Amino acid sequence: GAGGRRWLLSPPALSAGPGSATVAAINRGGVHMLANWRITRLNRLLQAGGVIAYPTEGVWGLGCNPWNGSAVERLLDLKQRPVHKGLILIAGEIEQFDFLLWDLPDAQLAKLRLSWPGPNTWLVPHQGRLPEWITGAHDTVALRVTTHPIVRQLCAAAGPLVSTSANPGGRPSARSRLRVEQYFHGELDAIVPGALGGARNPSIIRDLQTDQVIRGA
Repeated sequence: GAGGRRWLLSPPALSAGPGSATVAAINRGGVHMLANWRITRLNRLLQAGGVIAYPTEGVWGLGCNPWNGSAVERLLDLKQRPVHKGLILIAGEIEQFDFLLWDLPDAQLAKLRLSWPGPNTWLVPHQGRLPEWITGAHDTVALRVTTHPIVRQLCAAAGPLVSTSANPGGRPSARSRLRVEQYFHGELDAIVPGALGGARNPSIIRDLQTDQVIRGA
């Protein structure tokens, strides 16, 4: 296309949505889609700088709009996480990361296509295209494309979201809504209803350029 821009997915994959086999399998496990009115309300909260908790594949996550510095600052305060560590961004489809991926070498794009959507987080060069409150002190940013149908719905409405486990630093990850409520005591703008996807471990984190495993399964 113009300017050397390339599609990251073949056209059939671009159309994959809630009817895909992966999402159908999660739905059979008890995870259901949210009503459109609820997604609209959550999107408004996110665009206004809200911080939410939501179920992911394995644990509950905290999320916000990555382009809103005050929202990210609030999330980091809740999480008790220093900004220099950086944050993971999550999307529902690979093309939502197109602004970061379009000029990557073909071999690196192929690795991403093969591993997403799924429990694989990749450290990708950000080339200054993201704010420092997301990247921290790093030349790379952690990216993942989720299989969780509720998170895919949220990202379809709001775009990529910050995704970090919903627990204060040093505390165990939250595996229930009750634990999220105990940790944050009404300090969140919303807790998204839904069930976890059933994964037992966090995603594997790897460096896209070197394949080094930063966090194993």
